[in-house]
Amino acid sequence: MAVNQNSNKWINRFITSQVIQRGLDERTAKAYRLDLEHLYQWLELQYSFGKEELAKKIEAYLEYLSSDKKHRPSTICRKQRVFGYYLSYLASQGMIEGTDTIKHVNIRNEEHRRVLLNKTEIDRFFQAISQEYMDLESDFRKRVCLRDQVMMGLLFYHGIEVSELLRMKTRDYNQKTAVLTIEKKNGKNFSDYLFSRRLQRQMEEWIAKHTYFEHGEGYDDYMFLSKLGRPLSMKMVIIIFNKYRDMAGITKEATPKDLKYSMKTYARELMVEICSQEGRGR
Repeated sequence: MAVNQNSNKWINRFITSQVIQRGLDERTAKAYRLDLEHLYQWLELQYSFGKEELAKKIEAYLEYLSSDKKHRPSTICRKQRVFGYYLSYLASQGMIEGTDTIKHVNIRNEEHRRVLLNKTEIDRFFQAISQEYMDLESDFRKRVCLRDQVMMGLLFYHGIEVSELLRMKTRDYNQKTAVLTIEKKNGKNFSDYLFSRRLQRQMEEWIAKHTYFEHGEGYDDYMFLSKLGRPLSMKMVIIIFNKYRDMAGITKEATPKDLKYSMKTYARELMVEICSQEGRGR
């Protein structure tokens, strides 16, 4: 079912104002558009509704996605943020009134807990990537594996979001200072020092070999490219992560995002291990 003309008009204006003019990439624009189109298709909503009614209808839609469609908690949270942005935009344009926001949606408890990888699992994960790199004979496949090493290292050691990883450009890394500039979702930049000398070397080597993935299609400045010279997608990062998760024998249903949150567990277990070794050495 197509979205009516009036609704489509406001979706387009929202995308232009909140995505394109803020410099966010086309994947974000596409995701926002699909979220809003699916919402309107479900609600069959007209803009004559007041904000309070609209917010309640959106809450009902999110509850439906969670309880009936069994969407992941991360998906529900993402859609809830997008709809919140959209309501704020409509309010700023005088299309709706009031200050109500979308209330918290109850997400299925069995999926709400984040999957954390312990030190042993993280060590096995990165060992699997390193071992594959050493075993590969093809120079091209080695370059692909090097790219994957850098990406997974940034996700884990520096807590970078996958979306931030995908937006990254080659100019964002200063090889002299080892400082990486990260563009946050709000459009602001954050600078992070790559403290690992090994990750610094891998980053420098990857940038040096970056030209092998450049095909002159307007994407050459993106940091992480596919074999076809296009920016990697969220799906591809998940596939890469799952590949090494399986190679490492990790049975937990972890995702690339879980790498970010596993760092605290890893650091805590590492400190316990170090303290234990120092105690035995006395």
